[in-house]
Amino acid sequence: MSPELLDSVLLQTQIPDFQLHASGKVRDVYTVNDRQLLFVATDRISAFDYILATGIPHKGSVLTQISLFWFDFLADVVPNHLITANVDHYPAQARKYADQLRGRSMLVERAEMFPVECVVRGYISGSAWKEYQASGKVCGIQLPKGLRESDALPEPIFTPATKAVTGHDENISFDAMCDIVGVEVASTLRDLTLRVYKKAAAYARQRGIIIADTKFEFGRTAKGITLADEVLTPDSSRFWPADKYAPGRPQESYDKQYVRDYLEEIHWNKQPPAPALPAEVARRTSEKYLEAYFQLTGHKLDV
Repeated sequence: MSPELLDSVLLQTQIPDFQLHASGKVRDVYTVNDRQLLFVATDRISAFDYILATGIPHKGSVLTQISLFWFDFLADVVPNHLITANVDHYPAQARKYADQLRGRSMLVERAEMFPVECVVRGYISGSAWKEYQASGKVCGIQLPKGLRESDALPEPIFTPATKAVTGHDENISFDAMCDIVGVEVASTLRDLTLRVYKKAAAYARQRGIIIADTKFEFGRTAKGITLADEVLTPDSSRFWPADKYAPGRPQESYDKQYVRDYLEEIHWNKQPPAPALPAEVARRTSEKYLEAYFQLTGHKLDV
């Protein structure tokens, strides 16, 4: 990877005309007014709950463009919070920062967010696999005996989680979710999550990608319950290449695999400060994100 490409990575946005509303592991969110927010996806990457010193070229653009693809694809299932991703249609004070915003930002409706992550799993992997090995259940749901790691589940299951400000979200039972948001809202979010996942997973499978699991965030707007934040990206989902799928082991994925492998190889103690990445690891990870976009949409990202 050339030094020029590494220098083009956007790790931190600088948009002083707007108040920073929130800054996460990847996104910086700015308050535009009392009804609108500006979401900007940076090229930051996190692993083992820490933001690394090296960004991944084009990552923020890939995440934004994949979310935009899914917002359009799912528009007949659930409303979303997108107003526009065309920088030329942003408020005048935002257009001044077009170089930072183009391709990696969205102007969205402000939503009253539900304080739960809506997680759906079509395959057993990650924390669900560990929980199943220990108890035969996932988030209180009894699963068939004899499942192997990465096996497809008989039916997708809804496994909500609490939102963690730092660290990992915590899996909870559906009953616990009902205690947080009420039975009616919890039931609606569960049913909507499963509908969205099934439609998206069927499409992705035709494109050669298995969506093993994913998480959604919903809020309330004037449209009612609204899909918000990022949607079905390699950061919020497990994307597996269908042609390499083989249950009984962990799967290859379209995400941070090269980053995690490198950090394990150097025996990082998973304590701050997080290390920088070699240019080759950043380049190969970038290629995985760009490949995911191409696989899903059939188009190459204009970078």
